[in-house]
Amino acid sequence: MTPPLAQEADRSAEASESLAAVLSCLPYRILAQRADFLRAASARRQGAQGFLLQARRRDDGSDAVRVGFTCSKKIGNAVMRNRAKRRLREVVRAVLPALAEPGWDYVLVGRPGVTIDRDFALLKGDLATAMRQVHRK
Repeated sequence: MTPPLAQEADRSAEASESLAAVLSCLPYRILAQRADFLRAASARRQGAQGFLLQARRRDDGSDAVRVGFTCSKKIGNAVMRNRAKRRLREVVRAVLPALAEPGWDYVLVGRPGVTIDRDFALLKGDLATAMRQVHRK
């Protein structure tokens, strides 16, 4: 029988390996700098029922896809804004890998009342439609 401390170390090592595997297979990076959000805001925009999608081609030689999420105080208090951003993150995880183009930045802006209350399947459809519109030639 393995001592309890060794079992705990094995479990934590397995958990960190599985977390690293999940993080390494994510097809995008998160935007964090305000300048990147401002550049995306001045580029293409596509409205959807549940949110606004802003997108821009970076032209910096990198093929990384970057995504940002923002919700203003119009959505509600911090709890409501965080819930809206969580929903947007899940929509991106479900839809973006199939439709994103390399070298692009995407920003999803939550809409008051709609982002939180809209059915999740409809939000996914909104993102798919908005992505197709943004990349339409």
